[in-house]
Amino acid sequence: MNHPSGPRGARHAKIALDVDGEHRTLEVDTRTTLLDALREHLDVTAPKKGCDHGQCGSCTVLLDGRRATTCLTFAVAHDGARITTARGLADGDELHAMQQAFVEQDGLQCGYCTTGQICSAVGMLDEFWAQHPSNVTEDLTAPPELTDDEIRERMSGNLCRCGAYTNILAAIRQAAEA
Repeated sequence: MNHPSGPRGARHAKIALDVDGEHRTLEVDTRTTLLDALREHLDVTAPKKGCDHGQCGSCTVLLDGRRATTCLTFAVAHDGARITTARGLADGDELHAMQQAFVEQDGLQCGYCTTGQICSAVGMLDEFWAQHPSNVTEDLTAPPELTDDEIRERMSGNLCRCGAYTNILAAIRQAAEA
């Protein structure tokens, strides 16, 4: 339930989120981004604050199964949503195939963008397997092929300041073949 609060008339709302399989409730200013709700209110630090403008992808999570940049959306817009961060991809101590591939292919580098890269890669492969075309898919009437250009285009919303793109590409290929 929303209610006025504060000297400037800021409004707060109680929301519930399923974060990495755990039901969480919180009260936020309605202007709070989903990223800030996760990091500042719930201490979920897997999504990173990078550019805060949706340009770097460091804050990418899976939001109801689809990849999303959490700095560009308000938390209140996702009341009741299921959020999976890179932390939530693992099954206990067993890494998700994408996480394991990033480790084995040394796609981590400094690690700051890694959690967003991994969530985006998992979501990207789901989109690919559902046969969603990308901007570089040449034949829109046939199932797309997982070429290097397809992977690069589909991952273009995630930047790596270390320039580990070759290793990230190899990791995604390894996970796709797992």
